[in-house]
Amino acid sequence: METTLEAAAPLSEAELARLDAYWRAANYLTVGQIYLLDNPLLREPLRPEHIKPRLLGHWGTSPGLSLLYAHLNRVIVARDLNAIYVTGPGHGGPAIVANTWLEGTYSELYPSVSRDESGMARLFRQFSFPGGIPSHVAPEVPGSIHEGGELGYSLMHAYGAAFDNPDLLVACVIGDGEAETGPLATSWLSNVFLNPARDGAVLPILHLNGYKIANPTVLDRIPRDDLLALMRGYGYQPYLVEGDDPATVHQLLAATLDRALDEIAAIQRHARTTGDTTRPRWPMIILRTPKGWTGPTTVDGQQVEGTFRAHQVPLAAVRDNPAHLAELEAWLRSYRPEELFDATGAPVAELTALPPTGQARMSANPHANGGVVLRDLVLPDFRDYAVEVDQPGASTSEAARVLGGWVRDVIKANPDRFRLFGPDEVASNRLGAAFEVTDRAFLGARYDGDDHLSPDGRVMEVLSEHLCQGWLEGYLLTGRHGIFTSYEAFIHIVDAMLNQHAKWLKVTRHIPWRRPVASLNYLLSSHVWRQDHNGFSHQDPGFIDHVVNKKAEVVRVYLPPDANTLLSTMDHCLRSRHYINVVVAGKQDAPNWLSMDDAVLHCRRGLGIWDWASTDNGQEPDVVLACAGDVPTLETLAAADLLRQHLPELKVRVVNVVDLMRLQPESEHPHGLADSQFDTVFTTDKPIIFAYHGYPWLIHRLTYRRTNHRNLHVRGYKEEGTTTTPFDMVMLNDLDRFHLVIDVIDRVPGLNTRAAHLRQAMVDARQRCRDHTRSHGEDAPEITEWHWPQT
Repeated sequence: METTLEAAAPLSEAELARLDAYWRAANYLTVGQIYLLDNPLLREPLRPEHIKPRLLGHWGTSPGLSLLYAHLNRVIVARDLNAIYVTGPGHGGPAIVANTWLEGTYSELYPSVSRDESGMARLFRQFSFPGGIPSHVAPEVPGSIHEGGELGYSLMHAYGAAFDNPDLLVACVIGDGEAETGPLATSWLSNVFLNPARDGAVLPILHLNGYKIANPTVLDRIPRDDLLALMRGYGYQPYLVEGDDPATVHQLLAATLDRALDEIAAIQRHARTTGDTTRPRWPMIILRTPKGWTGPTTVDGQQVEGTFRAHQVPLAAVRDNPAHLAELEAWLRSYRPEELFDATGAPVAELTALPPTGQARMSANPHANGGVVLRDLVLPDFRDYAVEVDQPGASTSEAARVLGGWVRDVIKANPDRFRLFGPDEVASNRLGAAFEVTDRAFLGARYDGDDHLSPDGRVMEVLSEHLCQGWLEGYLLTGRHGIFTSYEAFIHIVDAMLNQHAKWLKVTRHIPWRRPVASLNYLLSSHVWRQDHNGFSHQDPGFIDHVVNKKAEVVRVYLPPDANTLLSTMDHCLRSRHYINVVVAGKQDAPNWLSMDDAVLHCRRGLGIWDWASTDNGQEPDVVLACAGDVPTLETLAAADLLRQHLPELKVRVVNVVDLMRLQPESEHPHGLADSQFDTVFTTDKPIIFAYHGYPWLIHRLTYRRTNHRNLHVRGYKEEGTTTTPFDMVMLNDLDRFHLVIDVIDRVPGLNTRAAHLRQAMVDARQRCRDHTRSHGEDAPEITEWHWPQT
């Protein structure tokens, strides 16, 4: 099949002139944003005081982005398309802002930036200016679901937006620098998961302009046949559009877009009328145009257009260099602004007639403001999935497996707006009940013996945390819901992606026209304390620390200690909006501590005293045993049992923490506990022995302002691990029950001498348990057979 349409010329002379004028207007507005402080329409000669003191922005990719925007507007109108625009080269922010202003959406949302001369002046001044807007395609930009400040995620966001959006076209521009990143390279595989019968379509557009900041781009420098073969190997039908003559490129791009959209329509029509969901060969476009096209050709004797020098600000000394000032004015006037804007500064009628209107505009499409189209999930009552708890610790469950039954029915009840994402670990994380009602989405070849693969699957599994995260983000930002389940240690792979999403949520929370989207929910299992068999490489609880660095208004961390608290927690998370929820839960068989009624109350409190485990009888305790996490809770209760047996006169208060953010003061986090309440629970002067799931210093960081912080002693993971037994893991990190008892003896005044014999017994017990593991390869019966004493 041909990859070029060189002879095609679908645009009439009038259409070509209108498209070119629109493109010139967008380019003019882009350059104005980068450079101009005043004199937006050049009604007087350009002077140094008209120029911004700090020139910030990126010109090089902008002409290509505006070219594509203009052409997409043409086909949206001609074909009545429902489309959004994802731009990987996020540094092309001024181009997208320019286009949203041209089609009117920007002024509708920001009335002070009106479509006239004064509004144009504000448009120019605000860009990359103190108190203004960022240089990327930031949340403030209408129509954006992808900032692009960090490269690599555009295509996965585009596919996430297309899942379960059958009428949506996502045009995704991939920068050739961005195409060198690992996440983007993996993203091409997303077409194996896109169902043409029930999903929308993604049109990838690889924009080759040849250079990054200082270096050539790899895909621009490999042979054309290799590039086309690469795209075909990924399953696409590539079409090449290239050139540096605007009229020629306009005609070729128009013809190529028409052909690609015809093919997309044919693919979807075939799948939806015949039910044949065999993986199609989707079209994609390779657009090769000069970097910084239509800008200065040379500056100070050096080639600029078509080189890395066009990447940011081609003329950098405009205020101080009269020659540069003159070149800038000539550059701006080359777009003939007098033909593009009327006497008031508004775009002329010829330009305003080109884009679609209303919600058909890419900058006004409701899917790019996902909260507008968000529908609540139909959630089964989680209480119906409760495990029976007649007495604390009398029975055991695999908490994640119990949750799996509820997740299964969430999937069943929401066949068009909920998906479960995971890097090949859904079954491993005990959520396999989902496969009772659905399969893994997959349009590749399927063989006898494959496990639950089908084009209609609601479980998205691929061995890339980046893809899972990016797909889910795109899915959420366009108004749907989901859960991302992963091994705790390897969720770090998406640390930087979480950063970007958290920043997006933080900013959009304060943009009035942005509507809240469903929360990004992480379920982290196979956690640090139960990766003893996989060893040190799988033992890392530090994702929590990374999340807590984000703004308090958007992050939540939950550590449910058993199955019923996990059910209550996940129901809360799926009902929540505009947060990042991190839930860490075990998948191994573990005690059930709370009945469902008690679990719901405990989760609502976020932390609380467990009276049934305490011996202070409502009085002031001698010591507080606090815990957060399922294994720390187990070890804390085992320590409390030992203290009951050997120091029955000691008044012990057991406090369990589900919502980690409750430890912060209310001034620091919306979930924070008031100082008076914190002091009531943890006392103002008694020792606190805190057994924590993760790195212990995080607890100190969250509580350093509390009255009793000086008496807080935290045990947690301290980077000691290996392939060993579960109890040896906690012993390696001094989180075991015996060490917790030792901590109590060492820190409660008067106990260090009175309980010296018990302390020695605890040291001996640790050694005895370690010797047992070395001799038998498993934990001692006194550990594996321990149960909370029943009444």
